[in-house]
Amino acid sequence: MIKKIVLLLIVVLGFATPISAQEKGKISDKQGAKAKSKADSRYNEYSFSPAIDIYKKVLDKGYVSQDLLKRLGNAYYFNAKYEEAANVYKRLAEDFPDETDPAYIFRYAQSLKTLGDYDAAAILMTRFKEMTAGGDIPEAEDYLAKIEENSGRYTVKPFPYNSKYSDFAAIFYKKGLIFSSDRDTGNLARYRHTWNSKDFLDLYKVNADSVSNDNVVKLQGDVNTRLHESTSVVSKDGTTMYFTRNNFLDGKKYKDEQGIIRLKIYSAELVDGEWTNIIELPFNSDSYSVAHPVLSPDGKRLYFVSDMPGSLGESDIFVTEIIGDGTYGPIVNLGNNINTIARETFPYITKEGVLYFSSDGHPGLGGLDVFATKITFGNFNEPVVNVGKPVNGNQDDFAFILDNETKIGYFSSNREGGLGEDDIYEFTENEPLVLDCIQEVTGTVRDRISNEVLAGATVKIIDEENREVSSTLTDSKGNYVLALDCSKGNFVRASRDGYVPAEEYLNRSYGKPRIVDFYLERDVVTGGFGDDLAKLLQLSTIYFDLNKFDIRPDAEIEIQKVIVAMEKYPSLKIKVNSHTDSRGNDAYNLWLSQKRAESTVQYMISKGIAPNRLQGEGFGERRLVNQCSNGVRCSSEEHQLNRRSEFIIYE
Repeated sequence: MIKKIVLLLIVVLGFATPISAQEKGKISDKQGAKAKSKADSRYNEYSFSPAIDIYKKVLDKGYVSQDLLKRLGNAYYFNAKYEEAANVYKRLAEDFPDETDPAYIFRYAQSLKTLGDYDAAAILMTRFKEMTAGGDIPEAEDYLAKIEENSGRYTVKPFPYNSKYSDFAAIFYKKGLIFSSDRDTGNLARYRHTWNSKDFLDLYKVNADSVSNDNVVKLQGDVNTRLHESTSVVSKDGTTMYFTRNNFLDGKKYKDEQGIIRLKIYSAELVDGEWTNIIELPFNSDSYSVAHPVLSPDGKRLYFVSDMPGSLGESDIFVTEIIGDGTYGPIVNLGNNINTIARETFPYITKEGVLYFSSDGHPGLGGLDVFATKITFGNFNEPVVNVGKPVNGNQDDFAFILDNETKIGYFSSNREGGLGEDDIYEFTENEPLVLDCIQEVTGTVRDRISNEVLAGATVKIIDEENREVSSTLTDSKGNYVLALDCSKGNFVRASRDGYVPAEEYLNRSYGKPRIVDFYLERDVVTGGFGDDLAKLLQLSTIYFDLNKFDIRPDAEIEIQKVIVAMEKYPSLKIKVNSHTDSRGNDAYNLWLSQKRAESTVQYMISKGIAPNRLQGEGFGERRLVNQCSNGVRCSSEEHQLNRRSEFIIYE
């Protein structure tokens, strides 16, 4: 059962919103003499409960603004009138496409879902995802602070079998390691920054507990050639290897149209202690590179790196299913949460389903940094976390692997102080990396008109699937504290009996604490003689151009809200009090404010309000609401607060 909530659509400063009024009871006759004080006098009261029909009436009159459509759509949406909400949100999205916030696209999609129009809703949700993609762009101190928070979890030491050349990309193999090196060729050319790998690397193996470099030997069999072999992975049963090689087969090398020998992934079988039966994988190409293979923990999926068509950046990480008999499933890009417009490379997956990879597209410390993200259940949208120092530095850090049981791992780097061009480093994980993105959200809930704190208000976290994630109640001071998953977008919604719900959309972020305060609008506002209808209805300021008193289009919408209220209450009488700021001559300001009051009254009369129900008076700069009197230096915004119109209820 959906609890229907009457939505109060009140105008706030800077917006234009239609209002309505609903009478609690018939206006009573005057009885007896007037009392000596307001406290004991009997006077007419008007309960303004802006309702859907009033907003619709203002809209039907032809007075349209984006805020009017937003609030009318919200009125339907929060009252579970989804068909009407969808129609209004549709008009909002079509008439004001550049000003429509993601939250309204979301509500539009949810409305269509309830109507069974899932295809249109899916299109809108795609648009919503595009509008919110990337999340909050952090300032430098934000992501650097996050990296610093993740730092210090590893103890690092050099790999004892490095050479003065390039040694990198170690993988676990039996009781030792397999890694890439050009130690036998003496070639110092760096290969990582281009797919055109001109240096000649081979694959070597070593027992981790060896005490002599004599135990570092080339892999036996047909894997190593006179060209380039690197980055490999071996299946759990130890019988199949996937490895990277130049486009070279049967003693021949192949170049693309630009003369580049591209990289490809090949498979090999272990037969009698030697790697043989070399087979090229079917999704290789002569026109782009495919490299750096790694297997999922269950061995059913192969992840790799490529610059194939459809890549988001210089190189992306992809995945395919290993079907068997030399066949593979569709090639899937891991998406823009992991891949960027730059380089993503050297993937590795732990038994727990954590993907480690290197990137210079995610915020880092310089060059390639190592990042981590959970990819369990095929979800590639979990937080991407920089693993921090000392693994990452201001040079290239890559090819990270970790044994979760022993907490021992290896990575490669070209950092200063190494023995060769690239070196392997061994590390111990002393503290697990925290991959959950938790953001604390705090704030206060208040009454919009009185500014009174609202204890016992409900504040909820609602995810992008419109599911309630968590909730809490405000304390005696109106404060609340909640935590949310900042790897995803969330809505924070506040509600309380007698008030209209309010919510704010928080995009994905790096988890910096947020303060979200709510000022809830009453669903019924009661006013009587002497009260300012503009304040009761939270009307936007009625603006006039400098030195002019004609009604502007944006002011028309605000005045229409007063007209609708007067149409709803035939006995309601209004006095228009107009004011100016202190700038200009006092006498001129008095004249100008009087003309503005008269202009407002004449406009309302022209729209059908009887003259005997209206008065107008200008007060110039005599009733300032702040300190900005003559000679006081104030900002334009402060002066603007004094250029206002009041709509005073009178007998």
